[in-house]
Amino acid sequence: MAPQNNNDSSTSSIIKYEAMFETIDQDPDGKKFDRVSRFVCRSTPYGDSELTLDVNVDVYPIEIGAKFTYVLASTLNTDGSPEDPTTYDQSKKESLADEYEYVMHGKCYKKTEEDDDAAEKTATYISFGGLLACVKTDAKAMSEVDVDDRVYCLMRKIA
Repeated sequence: MAPQNNNDSSTSSIIKYEAMFETIDQDPDGKKFDRVSRFVCRSTPYGDSELTLDVNVDVYPIEIGAKFTYVLASTLNTDGSPEDPTTYDQSKKESLADEYEYVMHGKCYKKTEEDDDAAEKTATYISFGGLLACVKTDAKAMSEVDVDDRVYCLMRKIA
C-alpha cells in the first residue's frame, strides 16, 4: 500500500509512510517480556504489506483482530520543523502526536530487498529503544525512509 498523504502539504511532507493494518498473530515465538508483545500484522484491505511490531501492551493494549493506522513521520512538529533530539517539549500548542494514541521514536537500522516475482519489495527494520519493527512492503511505499533516519511511529486504533 502506498503512503497516504493528507491534503495539508506541511503534514504530508513529514509523513514518510502510512497504512492500515490488522493484527493476525501475537507472540508467535512465545512471550519474551512481561510488558511487551510482538504482533504480526497485515495491511488492510489489500494485504500486500506485512508489519512485525513490538508494543508495550501495558501502555497500549492491543489484541489479535485489532485494526489500526500505522504512520512513520520525520517529526512531530506540524510545521515540519525538526525535533530537538535531546528533549521533548509537551508545552507546544500543536503536535502530530495529538492525533494518535501510541507514539515511539526510533531509528531505521536496516533495509533489504525482498524477492517477490510480482513486485519489488523491501523490508525496513526500525528500533524504538529496543522495541523492534519490520515493515515489508512495496519498495516505492517505503522510499522516503532510509538507513540511519530517525522516525516517529504513530498508531491509532480504527473503530
